[in-house]
Amino acid sequence: MKLIRKIVLYATPAMVLALPYVVLAQASDVRNTGIGRLINLVGTAIRDIIPIIIGLAVLVFLWGVLKYVIAKDEDSQKEARNVMLWGIIAIFVMVSVWGLVNVLSSTLQLNNNIPNSPGLPSPGGSVPSSATPQ
Repeated sequence: MKLIRKIVLYATPAMVLALPYVVLAQASDVRNTGIGRLINLVGTAIRDIIPIIIGLAVLVFLWGVLKYVIAKDEDSQKEARNVMLWGIIAIFVMVSVWGLVNVLSSTLQLNNNIPNSPGLPSPGGSVPSSATPQ
């Protein structure tokens, strides 16, 4: 019973926060709404931060190499090997996930374009200009 309470406790706020996505699902241009701008801002920030984090992982690896080269005793070398190992693991995981996301998005032909919604005919029988294909 405690597990169900925890699930409800954490799932309810998540569903409430996700409600605007459901409501705005039929909007013709979600990017111009407040939540759309926020999503674009977060996505841009993440896209810009990823190369910096990978660069930091490379620096951690190189720091481990430098520590290994200048190490005098066995304990220092062991510590430097651990730093190098964790640097390599971090680089491998980040590049693998980045590559997997790119492979999946190109395989599934995902793009960031939001399609235009069809317009409703006006009482005069003409279709609004937003519904005409461009």
